[in-house]
Amino acid sequence: MSLLVVGLSHRSAPVSVLERAALAREAQAKLLQDTLAAEPATEAAVLATCNRIELYADVDKFHAGVAELSTLLAQHTGVGLDELTPYLYVHYEDRAVHHLFSVACGLDSMVVGEGQILGQIKDALALGQELHTAGRLLNDLFQQALRVGKRAHSETGIDRAGQSLVTFGLERLADGAPLGDWAGSKRALVIGAGSMSSLAAATLARAGVAHVAVANRTLARAERLAEILQEPGGRSAAGFTASAVEMAAVPQELALADVVVSCTGAMGVVLTAEAIRAALASRTDAAGASGAAAGSGRTDAAAASGAADRTDHGGTDHVCALDATCAVGARAGIRLALLDLAMPRDIDAAVHRLDGARLVDIESLAEASADAPMAADVDQVRTIVSDEVAAFGAAQRAAHITPTVVALRTMAADVVASEIARLDGRLPDLDDKQRAEITQTVRRVVDKLLHAPTVRVKELASTPGGAGYADALRELFDLDPQAVAAVSRADSQAGTHNTAREPA
Repeated sequence: MSLLVVGLSHRSAPVSVLERAALAREAQAKLLQDTLAAEPATEAAVLATCNRIELYADVDKFHAGVAELSTLLAQHTGVGLDELTPYLYVHYEDRAVHHLFSVACGLDSMVVGEGQILGQIKDALALGQELHTAGRLLNDLFQQALRVGKRAHSETGIDRAGQSLVTFGLERLADGAPLGDWAGSKRALVIGAGSMSSLAAATLARAGVAHVAVANRTLARAERLAEILQEPGGRSAAGFTASAVEMAAVPQELALADVVVSCTGAMGVVLTAEAIRAALASRTDAAGASGAAAGSGRTDAAAASGAADRTDHGGTDHVCALDATCAVGARAGIRLALLDLAMPRDIDAAVHRLDGARLVDIESLAEASADAPMAADVDQVRTIVSDEVAAFGAAQRAAHITPTVVALRTMAADVVASEIARLDGRLPDLDDKQRAEITQTVRRVVDKLLHAPTVRVKELASTPGGAGYADALRELFDLDPQAVAAVSRADSQAGTHNTAREPA
């Protein structure tokens, strides 16, 4: 095994660099193809999330592999190699396996224990399989990482060590208030309909928001998400409604929303500071009109009850963010709360400076999560990871000797066949029953002679440093290197075409 990973994450690089280095799916595919075309790499997979970009490869030369993979990352991310290099980390062989298994368990996530990374690992494997860049090693590695991650979540309390990035971000917006109390009766706008946006919409629905408007570039996906959110038997609050809107309608929705969550795959800003400023201004204008109505001496029931400070949001009777008693950041005068989960960012960072708006983005989440306490279950997960790394390494080392053992048994079978054919020439009068008995006896003798050494050599090969036993076996029995290579190629092709995908 010559597994190499070169990458950068929120632990090694500032968010500004991660943001510039983000790769769209098309760019990931091109990176994989170029990696496989590079001389040191025979397999490749890329794990690209909102806070990490990692390139995995099976290489035949360590230093050349590091240089090539680093150069490819720089070329495809558009970040200069000199600027990128200080933020890159490198893991090799067992350390690379340990790293991916730790990532799969959520130990390396911004919020420890979050489970979204499993879906992202599954996507990375699927892309490698689709492009045929993931062979035997990377198929085995990524599928085992998915199993290890699931084991960690099912056997330990790692989920308690941290929350999903969505929940953590919303709780940061709530600024210490219980999420259910903070979200109650609000109107939310969710931009995007991917996995993270869908999770955000579902979390808001469960927390008690009155309405969620989903905006997406493909309206059909937004409509489907809105339908799912309102399905009977769902966990949304009573009276909850959801709707789908075109991206062109986002400015109008901004003027109505109390909470905005955005997570798209766009490579540029989706919500500008000007758009947010305009939305806040429209609320200010509405507040002025409301105050004028109240000061005009109107005595009708609507004015007396403050109905001018209420607005119809998707069929729900919702207290507007301008109401002094509204829960939307009343303590700090926050009229619009925004959560940006995209990388690169969807929401202009200048929004941080706008009065009346509160923005929580990946960068602020990274700073907050750095101080988050880790549960005792983390130690248990680390033990699981260490055990699984040892087991994976042993299995890979044992698999390395399998082609040699197969070639040895094939050679023995050929010797038996040759000797039986010679016997037929010397004893032509043997009947079929006699010939079959002699053939079976010779085969049993050969199998018994080979059984103990082949079993033992597999055991020895699974130990650290056991790779040399395959060479010794080939030398002792004078095995044809081409025969061994043919078995290895067949195994590799079987691994490349193995499209069984673990569910996240």
